[in-house]
Amino acid sequence: MRVFSVSGTQVHDGRDLPQALPENGFVWIACSREWFQTELASIQNTLEQLTGRGLVDLHVSDLLNPQLPSRFDYSSHYDLMVFRRLAQRSPDAAGMGAQGKRPGPPVLNRIDTSPVGFAVFDRVLLSVHPTDCAVREAYASRLLAGTHASAQTTETADLRSAGARGVPASPADMMLRIISHMVDSYLDLRRELSRQLDHWQAELLNPHTRFNRWDALLQARLALHQLEALCDDQHTAVQTWTESLDTWGVSQDSAAEREHELLKIRSRDVLEHIDRVVQHVRRLEHNTETAVQMHFNVQSNRTNDIMRTLTALTAIFLPLNLIAGI
Repeated sequence: MRVFSVSGTQVHDGRDLPQALPENGFVWIACSREWFQTELASIQNTLEQLTGRGLVDLHVSDLLNPQLPSRFDYSSHYDLMVFRRLAQRSPDAAGMGAQGKRPGPPVLNRIDTSPVGFAVFDRVLLSVHPTDCAVREAYASRLLAGTHASAQTTETADLRSAGARGVPASPADMMLRIISHMVDSYLDLRRELSRQLDHWQAELLNPHTRFNRWDALLQARLALHQLEALCDDQHTAVQTWTESLDTWGVSQDSAAEREHELLKIRSRDVLEHIDRVVQHVRRLEHNTETAVQMHFNVQSNRTNDIMRTLTALTAIFLPLNLIAGI
């Protein structure tokens, strides 16, 4: 478990559950799913002490469920977001894949996901991660590095980008930045899949090669379907979150209104990134289907050419055989 106390542009990292909130800021409690299950009572007591409310039992079950799809839910005191990120395959799992008869390309081993759960209070963010906590560590490093930025740098940063550098202004802002970091990994995977499928398409259309990786191609198509389904769940969850922002009671203070508007902008930016992944996956699926159809058309034309040649040879030699027999 790691605890980050955020106040303005300052971030303090700790290992103990906080006893109080910073004067002008919020707290991020990030832990693994196993630690959350073991120390649930302590976390609930801390949340009640800091916010006046703990997590409801149904949401606790959601945060502990490693099979839960991406989804959004809410209560009267906090919002719950579950977002599936790309998981790191263990060496044993990779070894089992390598022992297969004809394993697929290495990129397919990366399409394994696990959920990261967020409970977003007004001044507390609780995130529950898989065992490796890779997303937490990656964003924590970026967050601590952002503490060295000046207030002027924060003002001049690209505020439209959901991954803009700097220190988040609220728990909701931090959650969106972490989700944006997770979506970036899907964009990287998209590029790797594109390179692999482009190579196979070239082999399929090359008349001088004999393509025999049909099992791997089938795995790739299944992986694309899986990736599209994952992105659809992610899009629905973030879209529901974005719509819920319209129901928030925002004070007439200009700073509060600006912060609320930035949350909407970041949410739309995350949706745009997810849409980019979905559109690219669908384009890859279409291109793969087209390449397979063209491959079989080429094979069919080649077979027809061979049959025409055999028919011509038969027409030439059959009368000769008949004459020789007479």
